[in-house]
Order: sequence, then C-alpha cells, then structure tokens
Amino acid sequence: MSALHKHDVFDAIADPTRREMLKLLAYEEMPVTMISHHFPISRTAVSKHLRILSESKLVSMTKVGRETRYKLHPEALLELKDWLSFFEQFWDNKLSMLRHVVETSTDGEE
Repeated sequence: MSALHKHDVFDAIADPTRREMLKLLAYEEMPVTMISHHFPISRTAVSKHLRILSESKLVSMTKVGRETRYKLHPEALLELKDWLSFFEQFWDNKLSMLRHVVETSTDGEE
C-alpha cells in the first residue's frame, strides 16, 4: 500500500482493535497514552491504528498542549450504514419467514 493511499471506513473497521478503539472514543475524547492503557499492544501500534481511523475520517485529532487527543466522528459511519441498509431487505424477509413458521407451528398446539 502506498503512503498516499487513504483508508476508507471499511478498511478501518476491518480490524477488531480499531473497532474497540471506536467504542472507547464514543464516550470521550482521549490522548494516545490513555487509549494505550486499554490495549495489550505498544503505543506505536495504537498510534498506527489511530492513524488509519483518522485517514478514514472516523476520528479527528486535536492538539491540546503537548498531547494529541482523539475524538470519534460517527458521521463517517453513515457510509457503512448506507451499505448495510441494502441488505436489510434480506434480513427482514428471513425474519418474516421465521415469524410465519413459528406462528403456524404454535397455532396447531392450542
């Protein structure tokens, strides 16, 4: 991957560590050092994950004094939501079929 390549939302959420970081940042803005305490990986590895989340626009960085704080930007998840919404039709159909099967099997038991 070239240095110019920017990660998209799908790249960013593909990794379970990054998904956990997003959950963590959902509640408050945090510096790298604080985020690092929540993961069994090096601070350098945490920074790399945060860079990918930043490139995908899922988090933003703000300098506060000497530290950089990271904040979740959930708006970037709309791309994922839009993509998944296409598949809801299949889930809804399966749920309707299951409901029909359950209701017809319990109707005969009364």
